[in-house]
Amino acid sequence: MRFSIGAAETVPDSLKEADWAEQYALAKKQALVGVLFHGIKRLPKGMGPDEDLLMRWMGTARKIQQQNVRLFEDSAKVCRNFTHEGFRNCLLKGQGHALLYSDPYMRTPGDIDIYLKGGRRRILAYVNRLRPGQVMRYHHVDFPIMTTAIEVHFTPSYMFFPLHNIRMQAWFRKVMDQQCTNRVALPDGSGEINTPTTSFNVIYILSHLYRHLFTEGIGLRQLLDYYFIMLNKERGVDKDTLRRLGLWKFAGAVMYVLHEVFALPEDKMIAPMDEKDGRFLLDEVMRGGNFGQFDDRLGSKEGEGKGHRFFRMTFRNLRFVTRYPTEALSEPLFRTWFWAWKKRHGYK
Repeated sequence: MRFSIGAAETVPDSLKEADWAEQYALAKKQALVGVLFHGIKRLPKGMGPDEDLLMRWMGTARKIQQQNVRLFEDSAKVCRNFTHEGFRNCLLKGQGHALLYSDPYMRTPGDIDIYLKGGRRRILAYVNRLRPGQVMRYHHVDFPIMTTAIEVHFTPSYMFFPLHNIRMQAWFRKVMDQQCTNRVALPDGSGEINTPTTSFNVIYILSHLYRHLFTEGIGLRQLLDYYFIMLNKERGVDKDTLRRLGLWKFAGAVMYVLHEVFALPEDKMIAPMDEKDGRFLLDEVMRGGNFGQFDDRLGSKEGEGKGHRFFRMTFRNLRFVTRYPTEALSEPLFRTWFWAWKKRHGYK
């Protein structure tokens, strides 16, 4: 991994005896096939996977490249269309993160997350006019208007603990105008998008990782995005802001993982490394894989109903209580409150 992303310039001796089939399986689990293939292309002749595996790896990396080409074009189109409809906007995560990579086509892409200014009611009125009946979540609503999945955000993220969430939403309201004017060009003439500054992403993506830890789980792909944000941030982060938003303790665990896996230099960190919490987080990441899809410790998620999902997630979060009590204990209460709030206001 370090060799593939340029954090290590020399070829590790361990690669001479690597089990490449195991490496490929791990890369798929963590959605890093394209990233590691970028490193394989730089290996000396005679080192690397056998020909059959190499061709399979190359084929998957090629598909990832093609997906990125489509996502870049679709992202520019979506931003342009919402601007035409009168919504100031910025693209969250996704192809904006890909621009931080040495090769913007090696990152495994996902869907399009776009923030719109205008408020929940106006955004929902627009979405329901074109695609009625979509399920609303606290921070976004699905907008199935094209082949690429689109999530339209009322707010970039949130916290489960009420006090921290109130502070976070106030912070977003204060800084979102700047994010909707940060214009960048996409590769190969794909168009332009508005994308958040790295200073904004330092806090926003950390909160996104933190929330996903309590819901689906996080993988190395999401942490690699954050590694590149750390390398490219314009300035330091106010420690008081991290504490006020309830992110300080989690930041220490993330810094440890970024250092251990990707060799993030200490002078690029936003908090001191917390080895104890960091080892715990790294174990969660390696067990669960990309967005926790491979975590089956509490049974299969396939075909589960709402009740089963509620209790599965609640029991899952018990293992986080000793480390992150406010968020872990608030998560099931937040879900219950939001379910009741939607019922009261007639939302699906």
